This record gives sequence, C-alpha cells and structure tokens, in this order.
Amino acid sequence: MTDPAPVPADLLIRAAAVHTLVPGEPPRRAVAVTGGRITALSPAPDGLDALVGPATEVVDAPGSTVLPAFDDTHTHLVMAGHSVHGVPVHRADDLAGFLALIRERAARTPAGEWIQTTVNWQEVLLAEQRMPTTGELDAATADHPVLVRRGAYNMVLNSAALRLAGITEATEAPPGGVIERDRHGRLTGRLVDRAVEPVERVLPRPTLAERIEGLRAASADFAATGIGTVRDCLVPVEDLEVLDAARAGGALAVRVRALVSGFAARTPEQVDALLERMDAWRSAGRDDGRLSLWGVKFGIDGGFEAGAVEEPYRGQPCYHGRLLWEPAELLAAVDRVVGRGWRVGVHAWGDRGLRVLLDVFEQVAARRPGLPPGTLVVEHGGLARPGQRARAIALGIPVTVQHPLLHDGALTQQRAWGEERTAALFPLREWLDEGALITGGSDFPVGPYGAMVSVWGMTTRGTTAGVVGPQHAIGRAEAVALHTVNAARLTGESAVRGSLRPGAFADLTVWPVDPLDCPVDALRDLRPTRTVVDGRTTHRS
Repeated sequence: MTDPAPVPADLLIRAAAVHTLVPGEPPRRAVAVTGGRITALSPAPDGLDALVGPATEVVDAPGSTVLPAFDDTHTHLVMAGHSVHGVPVHRADDLAGFLALIRERAARTPAGEWIQTTVNWQEVLLAEQRMPTTGELDAATADHPVLVRRGAYNMVLNSAALRLAGITEATEAPPGGVIERDRHGRLTGRLVDRAVEPVERVLPRPTLAERIEGLRAASADFAATGIGTVRDCLVPVEDLEVLDAARAGGALAVRVRALVSGFAARTPEQVDALLERMDAWRSAGRDDGRLSLWGVKFGIDGGFEAGAVEEPYRGQPCYHGRLLWEPAELLAAVDRVVGRGWRVGVHAWGDRGLRVLLDVFEQVAARRPGLPPGTLVVEHGGLARPGQRARAIALGIPVTVQHPLLHDGALTQQRAWGEERTAALFPLREWLDEGALITGGSDFPVGPYGAMVSVWGMTTRGTTAGVVGPQHAIGRAEAVALHTVNAARLTGESAVRGSLRPGAFADLTVWPVDPLDCPVDALRDLRPTRTVVDGRTTHRS
C-alpha cells in the first residue's frame, strides 16, 4: 500500500534563514503553510518542494530571513484607528507648521464641525518645545471646535471646544485630573488625565463604517512594520462591537487581544456593570484567534508629568506625581475582576506607583490563591527599583515594557525627573537577568509602533535625548523574544504562537536582511517585505 500524496501547501517560503525561535533548533531554510498553520520546515531550501501544488504560492527569497510575526503587547489600535483621519500634526517641526496644518483643515471643513489632530506627537520635539495654547488655536480657526490630542490623556482645546465641553474659568479639576491655568489663573486650554472626560462625552461619534475603515488602515500599518498581534490596552467596552464588526468585515490585518478600559469604573457598581458586559461577550462565544477579550485595564498613576514617585519632581519639592486610586479601592476593583475569571493589567509608571500596585497585587494574590499565571500584569513598570523587581518576580507578575515610549518621551521625562531617573527607566537587562517575564510593546501613540524600531531601541537605548541608560540594554535575540516567545507566554498562547513549529499559527514575517546580525543602524528603519497572519499575507512591499 503506497503512502498518500502529501497535501499541497498554500504558501512555501525559501529563505537564507528561518529562525523558528524553538529552543536549541538551528535555522531552517524553508517553511510551508497550509490552512493557516505551519505544516513543515526544512534545513534545505528545496526540502519542501514536494509540497508544491498548482495553487501553491512559492516565495523564493534566497537573501531573506523569516521570523515569527511580532506582538505589540501594549499599544492602542482603537486610538490609532480614530487618529487615521486626524490633522497630521506629527509631521510639523514647529508651532507655525502645526497651526498651519489646522488652518488648512479648517479651510475645507464646514463651520461648526470638530477638527481633531493625530495623537502621536510630542511637544518637546517642536522647535518651541511646548503645546499650542487656546489663543493660538483660536487664531487658526474661530469657526470650528478644535481638539489637539497628544496621547490618550493630554488635550488642548480652543475656545469653541471648551464651551461645548462646559469648561469655564470656574470649572474645578476632577480628582485625578488637571485643568491647566497660566500664572494669572487663566485657562490655557490644556486638560490632563481625568479632566479629559467632559470632552470625550461631547465629541461627535463617527459612523460604524468610518470606524471600520479607520481600523482597516491602522491595522494594515501595524502589519507593515512586522506586527501580527496587538494587545490593545485601552478599549472602551462599547468599542468591542466595532472591533467585532471590523473582524467580520475582514478589516483587521492583525490579531487583537483587547483590554477593556476600567478607567471610568470607580465604584463597585460601575465595575460590576463593566463586567456584566464583558461576561455577555464571553458567554456569546465571540472570542476567536483573530479577536479575543483579554481582560481589564486600570491605571495607578500618571505618565511623564504625573507618574507617582518616591522622590519629588525636579524643581518641585512638594510634588510627587499623582496616584489615581486609593489603594483600598483599587484592591476592591481588581479583586472583583479576577473573581469573575478575568485578567487585569495596571499602568504603573513611577516607583511609588509601582510600589503601591505591588501592595495591591500581593493582597489580591493572598485572597485568591491559585490564580492562573498572567492574571495580574504590570503595564510599563517604568521606574522599577531592585526591591520592586524582586517582589514582582516573586509574585510571578509579568511586565510589559515599551522602549519606543522612552524614545519619544525622554526629553519630557528628563525635564520632570532629571537625567538620572530617566536613565533608570525600563531596566531590561536587570529584569531578564533576575528572571522576570517581560514583553515588548510600543505604547503608541506615545511611542512609535514597529517591530524593529523597538528592537533597535532596546539594544541601543537610543532616544530623542541621545543614548539613555546604556547599561540596561539587551541583546537582539533577547529583544526579538520579548515580542514573540515571551509575548505568547503573556497571552497564554505559547502552543500556537510566538515560534515557528508544525501546528502553530502561520504568523510570520520576511525580512530583506537578517535582523539578528545586520548592522545595528539598519534596524531602526527596517521593515518586512511580507507579513503573514493566519496564513494570509497582510502586508507585502
């Protein structure tokens, strides 16, 4: 009896090296994909030619290197989708150019309609190194409400937008928020952290079709940088329906692991209401390999200018940043979430914020013995002191780290904390040497997303302020692992993602050079020639 003929592959790639990232396995030269899975690998470039059939796509890339597709384990895809059609102020070099872009958009926008900007820019990279003011935005247009957004928690509004949001000179900042005023006590138009909530409530809602197209464009751009999976760490619960519609419409070029935003859930009743909606999603069986609901995201402190630190801010002897929760209240919220079988990621930036968060996590773990690994996650853990690292490791707490965030924010952070503390951010070398599970991400829009810009940064510690904290740098293979093998461990998907082995998802990237040994300066702008997710090419250059 003869053996049956092998099933032809859907895709066969022949390359100079296929780095499987399976421990102890040398590079291969060919990889075959069938039905969205890796089906075979060979040490010889022609070793899988028997799997070529009439419909097989054969990619001959003798100078190229294949790696697993990368994860961005802390980013904001939904925000990127919103920002796709914003005024592209991230291209401006100074405030004159910044305001000119807004003025140009106003000239072709009907009066009364909102004008919003892209979110991935830093004021310290403008020539003036500051935000625009309400007056400057009013001069750009008095006929439109204007929202200048930088990242998730910083806004500047013109007068028309402030009126619509109901913010006046008499408005008090909410707990955990800042309504900025100048030295004369007048509004500058800038809102920080929880002070942005009144604006969010009055912004016009784009149509579902517009939202889907935004996600289509944004996810395709992630894929173009080598990203195959994103862990979106701030998804409004109502936007799960938008992501689901995008999935159904074939608009998601990447896999999505969604963390529902818990920032507005301040009381037990609000947390329970959020969980009811998440439980309905779970009971409906809507999770699949393309889109799944990971858990809930909270935040213990602020960011560059509000992270909670043990020592005061530079030049502000009475200011130590802001804790956004009372520890007992955060403990109650986290405990409610994990008690319903969900996971929790909590933003902690400063060393005081991380200390308080670890206190909370330690108490949750004591209340809930036997929690599955990865139930409690530190997002960022930026200024992690040795004792705090030891506590996190002892508790088995993974940490997501984002060098692109440090890259773009180093100058801002140096102004707030000084050079020494800024250089101490993201001590990757120490985390790895001490045995932590850490994973790589971008925190877009604060940092740029992209597989190799992150690898470049983690191995060089290059930033907009120059090389910062070079003693914390890690090697290239280690940096790649943070976005692949380690990332799959974080999401509990090591059996099917993170490495290239028969039976694993066919999520892979093809690079024109070998990222593990090309000149280091080539990494920063290196992009794949092809990104494949679930066996489907989602990017091809």
